[in-house]
Amino acid sequence: MKWTVSDVDMYEKEKQYIDTALLPLVQLTLSNATKTAVAGGELVQLLASEVERQLKGRLFLLPPFTYFLTETKEECVKRLNVWTDELKKSGMAHVFYLTSDRMWNETELGGKLFVLPSIPLEHMDEVYQQQMVREQTSKLLSSFISHWT
Repeated sequence: MKWTVSDVDMYEKEKQYIDTALLPLVQLTLSNATKTAVAGGELVQLLASEVERQLKGRLFLLPPFTYFLTETKEECVKRLNVWTDELKKSGMAHVFYLTSDRMWNETELGGKLFVLPSIPLEHMDEVYQQQMVREQTSKLLSSFISHWT
């Protein structure tokens, strides 16, 4: 389920079956590293959407947790853990984070971290993009399922 009115209606009716929140972690900057940050965020959101499509009814894809490159890691971790606590209070037994930023460390977080390789999509042939998305999605699905069991 996505963060849309129609999916929230479904979520409210089926809340007892939806126990996992998927939270993309997306870095923001308007400095020299803008293009790198955008590429990483684009990939993360593309894969998060594909995972949501395949796990609709079990997983709730939330809007991205965004943070500035200039924020300290401690500030980001603190804010993210506040979000995680709120999600868990709301009934989410599992909180999965999806990012391409290697700054994050799972031991500091209240959920399960999945770090993707940073792959720039802009110069990639569309057929290869689709293949890469399928492969990464398959790996993520396997990881999610093993975490649930």
